[in-house]
Amino acid sequence: MVSTYQIDEFVRQAHRVGKAGLTICSSGNLSWRIGDEVLISGTGSWVPELRANRVSLCRLSDGTVLNGVKPSMESVFHLGVLRERPDVNVVLHFQSPYATAVACMKDRPSDFNVTAEIPLHVGAEIPMIPYFRPGSPELAEHVVAEMKTHNSVMLLKHGQVVCGKDFDEAFERAMFFEMACRIAVINGNNRDLLTNAEVCDLEEYFLGKEGK
Repeated sequence: MVSTYQIDEFVRQAHRVGKAGLTICSSGNLSWRIGDEVLISGTGSWVPELRANRVSLCRLSDGTVLNGVKPSMESVFHLGVLRERPDVNVVLHFQSPYATAVACMKDRPSDFNVTAEIPLHVGAEIPMIPYFRPGSPELAEHVVAEMKTHNSVMLLKHGQVVCGKDFDEAFERAMFFEMACRIAVINGNNRDLLTNAEVCDLEEYFLGKEGK
């Protein structure tokens, strides 16, 4: 049973996302797995100003709404990612300024590894998902498929999705994603990217240490 405290924490984390400029008004959505149930920001709700009565409670297994609050139109991919990724408890769909600018570029970067934080936290490779109508089954299918093996994806002409084991990890990924895109927009082609060898060295040193 989800507690009032957990709903209040979900609301607090939604406001944190908004204060960081990752979402504005009704853009973006957030979900949190709690056992066999999932809290999801309600359809049409403003994440930066989310209130407890606009938080939807759904059953993870089949998406059944348990509290009468309709979840975000993107709930299908939230639930899908959580089902496929037992290591993940939080999914965040956001539309931060620079990352969304990159998502709308004709000639966008294919490599975002400008600093060590990107391959370590966001991912050395960020899948680019073609445009599909927001809330469509096609979009959900592609997001879930890519996030089986990636923690961050770019939705072209739309926004971004990240996941994490907790709120901090998802938030960190989103912030570093935005940082990488800010560098890409400001620097243009004048970017000195990490080499494949440097990325491998980072992953071997830092990710290898975490496994020990």
